Amino acid sequence: MRLLLLAIIGAAAGHGGCGGSGTAPSSDAPIAGNEAPTPDAPPAALYTLAGMCGVLNDPELTGASPLLVKDAMSFSRRYNDPADRPLLTPGAQTIASLPNAGGSSLLSEVFAFEQLARCEQAGFLKAETQIIYDTAGKITDILVTVDGHKIGVSVVRAVQFPFGSPYTVQTATTIIQRKLEDIQLSSMNVSAQDKWVKQILAVMAYDDQHVDMVEQVWLGLAPSIKADTVLVVTATHGDDTFLYTNQ
Repeated sequence: MRLLLLAIIGAAAGHGGCGGSGTAPSSDAPIAGNEAPTPDAPPAALYTLAGMCGVLNDPELTGASPLLVKDAMSFSRRYNDPADRPLLTPGAQTIASLPNAGGSSLLSEVFAFEQLARCEQAGFLKAETQIIYDTAGKITDILVTVDGHKIGVSVVRAVQFPFGSPYTVQTATTIIQRKLEDIQLSSMNVSAQDKWVKQILAVMAYDDQHVDMVEQVWLGLAPSIKADTVLVVTATHGDDTFLYTNQ
């Protein structure tokens, strides 16, 4: 089992982690970590990570309680696809190269996986069009492995247009509740061969105010809606608008 992590990812290649601080939380609060090495720092020429890393171990992945994890991804420049794919983890490169099931959210899925791969050593298993279901319906974006467990990952963006506009509780409630309901449906319908032990709802949030609204909504939701989902909210900073436009 990996140790929890509180190191800030620096610019030096070959080492890094996420930064953060805090005390042991309740199961529904953000979880913090202890110092530990990470196997793969992000490419500092593109982005850095800070916040809560290395926190999803066996107890968190197999327990019945919901969890909230927060971190931040700061871009030093715009990501250009496909030229910048070699900077990504192998799993993120694969996701970037595959068609998704529709919409314009591919790059948010790519970087949601990047966060999990860099912070939680997640390995890529399947993209959304490759996951097998017994019944047609709501689907999950990515199938990964974390700490030896199959985990479903659903990705959503938290952003208010025009950029810089306040993100409202009403908007956050609509998006987060809908995604959590979709998670329950896809978990019921997934085939035995791809069945996950838990799902992560990965939220790519435009700024810290958006994160605050998502957290406020999460803490106020009924346990039956959150179920045993892990909510990972990543605030993005810097040259990040490509995540919200795919343009």
